[in-house]
Amino acid sequence: MFKGLRVNNVYVLDLDDVSSSGAKGIIAKNEDSWLWHRRLSHVHFDLLNKIVSKDLVIGLPKIKFEKDILCDACQKGKQTRVSFKPKKVVYISKPLELLHLDLFGPSRTRSLGCNYYGFVIVDDFSRFTWTLFMSSKDDAFDAFINFANVIQNQLSLKIISLRSDHGGEFVNHCFENYCDEFGISHNFSCPRTPQQNGVVERKNRVLEELARTMINEMNLPKYFWADAIKTACHVLNRVIIRPIIDKTP
Repeated sequence: MFKGLRVNNVYVLDLDDVSSSGAKGIIAKNEDSWLWHRRLSHVHFDLLNKIVSKDLVIGLPKIKFEKDILCDACQKGKQTRVSFKPKKVVYISKPLELLHLDLFGPSRTRSLGCNYYGFVIVDDFSRFTWTLFMSSKDDAFDAFINFANVIQNQLSLKIISLRSDHGGEFVNHCFENYCDEFGISHNFSCPRTPQQNGVVERKNRVLEELARTMINEMNLPKYFWADAIKTACHVLNRVIIRPIIDKTP
């Protein structure tokens, strides 16, 4: 059997001490709860255990995830206040029946794609999330039009309703004329009441937390924030569980 130091989940071996009859290699165990916690963008251990118990993610080992120590990266990246109680009824019956829209930014650091803003779109039925990145708020309408054309063709469904706050990127003649032309209902949350647009507000926070956590852990430059958010969004679309329906997006 080989012996060596483990550095960042990789065993470093001294080949001078390897005998001719020794094993040919060694592989770190993939059944490491903390390794999978990091691989899946630092999602909560309770969520990982629920996914394993319901066998919802292909490739995730059937192990018990036990939080025996604190994750420093999670402690720094997931500070939050107590949230509102979730609803217990699903009012939407199909995808694209209601989309939640919100913008975050500007970031103090320009991303690799020269962007400062993120545009988050959440489908209310499945909670599937899309993230678009822009250099200016003025690009929000064009980004939404491109997204709407693509997603409606892919799913062969029509967007029925939108929900957003009263941001200037959503309250303008372009959005109003588009919704009137295609018969889309555009609902707005009350001023200073982000809870009414809580689905996408919460998603924004989770995406930013996971991205910030990954960047802090790997000591990456801050201009990787857009790539980290893309990664977090990709992971959440495959591991987050839609309440009540108990399925991943």
